[in-house]
Amino acid sequence: MKVFLYKVELELKESLAYLIVVAETDAKAFDAVEGHLVRHFTVAPEVVQTTIIEKKRVGNGAGYVIESAVESPV
Repeated sequence: MKVFLYKVELELKESLAYLIVVAETDAKAFDAVEGHLVRHFTVAPEVVQTTIIEKKRVGNGAGYVIESAVESPV
């Protein structure tokens, strides 16, 4: 069984969020989004658009760099 690590961009009504999720298929990655939003937020936000940004096979060393939108004070 192949398993993938997905970086999913969530365009919310008032912000942008990213979800890293492990799934067997693109469809299962999309299916996981709502459950994670419900667990993370007190009230699930309105999702405008969901996009898979990256997809990698799971293995030792697999990962993503998530850049902050906030500039460093240095």
